[in-house]
Amino acid sequence: MGVMFDSELKKLKSRFVEMGLDTNEQLYQATKAFLDHDPVLAKKVINGDLAINDEEVSLEKRALKLIALQQPLANDFRTIISILKASNDVERLGDYAVHIGRATVQLKGNHHSPEIEQAIEEMSAIVREMLEKVLDAYVYTDEKAAYEVANQDLKVDIIYVREQKRLLEKMMSNGESIPSYEQYVSVIRTLERAGDHIVNLAEWVIYIASGKLVELNPGKTDPDLVEKGLKDTSKANKK
Repeated sequence: MGVMFDSELKKLKSRFVEMGLDTNEQLYQATKAFLDHDPVLAKKVINGDLAINDEEVSLEKRALKLIALQQPLANDFRTIISILKASNDVERLGDYAVHIGRATVQLKGNHHSPEIEQAIEEMSAIVREMLEKVLDAYVYTDEKAAYEVANQDLKVDIIYVREQKRLLEKMMSNGESIPSYEQYVSVIRTLERAGDHIVNLAEWVIYIASGKLVELNPGKTDPDLVEKGLKDTSKANKK
């Protein structure tokens, strides 16, 4: 392919990882704003989404230019296509950071739940760790790491289902809490969806390595795993 192609492909990978790291920081700041009840920080997150969108557009242009001008071989072609597709998932993660920021701004009422906020913090930490790991997997085309990332998403699904039930119970027992807890529901749903998109990223790593399109999301392929996880968590808490 040539030295120039290899250099451009390396730059493409680097820009993709940078976009992912920027998005990860957005998710951190968005969750922090929500947990700290900080609308000023939330608005900064919302305004920062334009930069993520610009990064995606720039990445797409680079990828398409490489394909059009260099006519890459099969393995390199898979790498470029996967980054092109995966950048859309990363951009969606940026959108989710904005959703959390908006939930912070829209949060109304004085009904706050430390236990649910702790769960949100835990979900966010897992999601951000997943994103960091999958970006490393892209750098090294690490299939094993990709599978590990996908398996981590089950933890996010379990917390989501558990806290959704807890929130519904709280809203049913106290109608005045609904305006506040609606935003909590929005945030945990957003983090659960973020986990799914990171699993998509892991699937693209497998595609780069093997050329195979696989379904890695354990919560979708075997929903019983979530219920089993909930039961195991409940038993552990009772001990």
